[in-house]
Amino acid sequence: MAEVLAVRDVWKRFRIPHERRKTVLDHIAGAASSIGGARYNYEEFWALREVSLVVRSRESVGLIGPNGSGKSTLLKLIAHVMKPDRGEIMVNGSLVPVLELGIGFNGDLTVRENALIYGVIMGISRAQMRDRLPLILQFAGLERFQDALLRNLSSGMQVRLAFSIAVETDADIFLVDEALSVGDEEFKAKCLDRFREFKNQGKSIVVVSHDMELINTFCESALYLQNGTESGYGPSEEITRMYVEASQRPEHSNLLKPPTTNSL
Repeated sequence: MAEVLAVRDVWKRFRIPHERRKTVLDHIAGAASSIGGARYNYEEFWALREVSLVVRSRESVGLIGPNGSGKSTLLKLIAHVMKPDRGEIMVNGSLVPVLELGIGFNGDLTVRENALIYGVIMGISRAQMRDRLPLILQFAGLERFQDALLRNLSSGMQVRLAFSIAVETDADIFLVDEALSVGDEEFKAKCLDRFREFKNQGKSIVVVSHDMELINTFCESALYLQNGTESGYGPSEEITRMYVEASQRPEHSNLLKPPTTNSL
C-alpha cells in the first residue's frame, strides 16, 4: 500500500518565559531591555523528539500515551497548525483535522445556521451542505434541535454536530483527537462504522485515544509516546500491551520531566 503520510525525525520545542509579563508595557519594557543587552531566563521544553511515523492508504494508526506526552502536538504538526523545529512531514493527499471541534460556532445562531457555516469552514460547498444537512443532523441525533439556538445545546451535543460535519468532508486522511470519546456508545459505534467505510474507500486515519480497546479493534498499528519520544511503534496489540504494563509501574505517574532552564 502506498504511503500517504510520513513523519521523519520530527522535533518540536516550546519556550516558556521565566517571568510572566502581564501588560503591554511589561512586554515593551522587556523588549527594550533585551535590545540593551539584558539577559532573560526561559524554560525550554521539547514536546517531541526524534518522532517518526508512516501511514499507508486504508490504514488506521493510533497515538497513545499519558497526558502531556505529545500526541496532540504531533497531530497539530501533521495538520500544519504548527511547524516542527526539526525533521519533515510529508502528506500525499488531502487531509482533514478533526481537532478542537466547534471552533467557529456562534451560540446566537441556530444549529442549522451553524452547521452550514461550519461546513464551509471545513471545505464543503454551500450547495453540498444544504443537500447533506438532513443526514448530518440525523447522524448527530439533532434533528429536533435544528432550529434551536446553539447556546442552548450541551457541549457534548455541539461537539457531536461538529464531528458529524467533519466526517462529511471528502478527504484522504483524517486526524482525530479524542473525538470518538464524545457522546454515548451508540454515537461512538456510528463513528467507528463511518471510519470503517472510509478505510474501505482507501482513506487513512490517525486517531488519538486513551481507549486501548478501541485502538486494538480499529487500528492496525500504534505509536506510543512518552515524554515526547517514541516508546514503542508497531502492531497495535503489542504496543497497547506495552503501554498498559508501563502505566502500572509506580514511576509512570511522574513521566513528565521538568523542562531545562536556559538563558537568552
